[in-house]
Amino acid sequence: MTGPLSAAPRQPTGPRHAARPDDQRIGFRQGLRDSMIVAKRNLLRMIRIPEIVIFGMIQPIMFVVLFSYVFGGSINIPGAGLDREAYREFLMGGIFAQTVTFATAGAGAGIAEDMQKGIIDRFRSLPMARGAVLTGRTFADLVQTAVTLVVLAIVAFLVGWRAHEGPTKTLAAFGLLLLFGYAFTWIGALIGLTVRSPEAATSGGLVWLFPLTFISIAFVPSENMPGWLQPVAEWNPFSATVLAVRELFGNLPEGYRAPDSWPMQNPVLASALCSVAVIVFFRKQAVRKYRQATG
Repeated sequence: MTGPLSAAPRQPTGPRHAARPDDQRIGFRQGLRDSMIVAKRNLLRMIRIPEIVIFGMIQPIMFVVLFSYVFGGSINIPGAGLDREAYREFLMGGIFAQTVTFATAGAGAGIAEDMQKGIIDRFRSLPMARGAVLTGRTFADLVQTAVTLVVLAIVAFLVGWRAHEGPTKTLAAFGLLLLFGYAFTWIGALIGLTVRSPEAATSGGLVWLFPLTFISIAFVPSENMPGWLQPVAEWNPFSATVLAVRELFGNLPEGYRAPDSWPMQNPVLASALCSVAVIVFFRKQAVRKYRQATG
């Protein structure tokens, strides 16, 4: 029966049918605001559970102490020989770069945990930008990485490390490290969305980082490696970042000569280009995976 007395179809209500970001245009400003809200939520969680930050600092501090006093004086540095002090300054660029890349595991585990607990589903019900959840998480991880770098720099200073090129280049070195670390958190985000548990995300975020960091010039010069392995180490983007921060900190021996490969001759540019490329590619893949996982 139709007519003025007939009941109109009832419209579904509730969170399941809230306005979806795909159905409306969300501007850049609103998307940035959503990202900052998510970042604040994750930063508050870090403050309430300080063990997350503390345990994240222990490993790089151990690397500084162990490599400085155990391997110092036993590894030949081109242009400096077996000088313990020269190796300590040579080492720190590698430790700094390794520390920011290890943020990958934390980012992946955090996102996997949110997926497992259903927190991501709660964000789904809100009219917010889809990419804001991931962007906010990576922003929070970037802040944690910055705090870890500050503490690590203090420890390095106490064991004898110094930056010799002035405040501008020193800040540029730390900025390059943070850019590199931020790029790797997007790899962690994709891993966290792909696996089924935080434990798997942690393992998946670390298992490939060890060969990436050790087959590089982080701890030993490429000249000390077998001939077939030297090009692999020199074209490793991790090596470019390590050499770039060593140059900016002024931590290279006077007689040091960089290998002839393009990344080693242009380390700052190579590191920056690699970081931007990783951010662009893996952010796109992570947001796509997020839409598939929550669609």
